Order: sequence, then structure tokens, then C-alpha cells
Amino acid sequence: MNMHIEFKESFLKRFESQLRFIANDSPKNALKFKNELLAQIRLLVSHPLKCRKSIYFEDESIRDLVHKGYTIVYRIHENKIEIFGLTKYQEHIAD
Repeated sequence: MNMHIEFKESFLKRFESQLRFIANDSPKNALKFKNELLAQIRLLVSHPLKCRKSIYFEDESIRDLVHKGYTIVYRIHENKIEIFGLTKYQEHIAD
């Protein structure tokens, strides 16, 4: 089976926003983060089930790719991997 990756608008908007945020501090770090994350996503083509079942959905076909404190949520659907979510892990500090 030949898998391909499809980036959904919901992911692309969050990804661009996060890259702009990182670039405000360090354009070099933003580029490095973008390249590393896209490389991790490309690896899913040959191993779509390598990541854990999503903690956000009760569905085996929805997985979480965790990279440097970020969770990229994707769905395996037929011969494609739909990248649709991006969240940043944040600790909640009790008052």
C-alpha cells in the first residue's frame, strides 16, 4: 500500500502560527523546528501506526505524533495520512 500525506487547513494554520511565534525569538530555531517536524511527519508514510493512539479521540485510526512538546494529531484513512491537529503541551499551574 502506497501512503501519502495530506495536510488539512486546520493543521497548516496552527503550524504557521507556531512558526511565526518561534521566529519572533529566533528565525533559525523556527526553520530548524519546521524541518525536524516535517521530517518526522514524512516518516509516517512507511510506519503510520508507530505513534500512540490519540489521547484526544476514541478511535484507533487517529494517532498522536509527539515532537518537542507538541502533539501532531493525524488520521490514517485508506491510503492517506491526514494531518489535522497541532497542540502544545502546557502545564497547568495551580494557584
